Amino acid sequence: MSIREQFRATKKTEIKDENAALKSLSSGDKAADKLQVQSIAGQIGELQAKLYAANDKKVLVVLQGMDTSGKDGAVSGVFGSVNPQGIRVVSYKAPSTLEKQHDYLWRIHQQVPKQGELAVFNRSHYEDVLITRVHDWIDAAECKRRYAHINDFERMLSETGTVIIKCFLHISKEEQRVRLQERVDDPTKHWKFELGDLEERKSWDDYQKVYSQAIQATDADHAPWYVVPANSKTHRNLVIANIVLETLQDMQLTYPPAKKELLDLKVK
Repeated sequence: MSIREQFRATKKTEIKDENAALKSLSSGDKAADKLQVQSIAGQIGELQAKLYAANDKKVLVVLQGMDTSGKDGAVSGVFGSVNPQGIRVVSYKAPSTLEKQHDYLWRIHQQVPKQGELAVFNRSHYEDVLITRVHDWIDAAECKRRYAHINDFERMLSETGTVIIKCFLHISKEEQRVRLQERVDDPTKHWKFELGDLEERKSWDDYQKVYSQAIQATDADHAPWYVVPANSKTHRNLVIANIVLETLQDMQLTYPPAKKELLDLKVK
């Protein structure tokens, strides 16, 4: 079984706290696991160089998860060896006034990867079927319509050459409590903490429910969801790195053919 198959979501996937601490890929040696992540990150960097050079395919990685689930850490840990010319990280916050004046996918479509590019979404269009549903800003009927919109949108991206990887970074409620407390206790991390995080935490069970529903409704072979146990930061990065590596390897990326006119050229 490939690593992608091991973590691939299904139509019956439910988000449960007890699964967040699983470490099936861990060697039991944290230092060794970190070195493995670094090695895979290097391989990802090499494959992305071919993606950039060939300039004919596109890759979109979506990272979703509760506050403190490690989206920022995954970006730096997994994609830190990628040449900045060929990668773009997009972090989505609450929509601006201008963005609210358009349909909810408007700001997303502007940021999808171009040819030769790997784009990483730190949060994404899924916020519009998550927080909006938890707080009843949209009803069940509108949420169902948005699932259909998202499925159509992602199918269109796939059919026009974008390879899509969607990762849900799954932490437990207790692990989130620990990480939030660390941010409170460390003044250098206060910039990461918002009092609103505590309000959202009160809706933990609702978030787990709507995440399960969203994943079940929008998982597809051309836009697969992977549920990544993320209580362990190192294991989280190890899983995501392997998923990305397997996907890039399947794309059979190569450098463009040599230019015949340059084969015998001597630079003087």
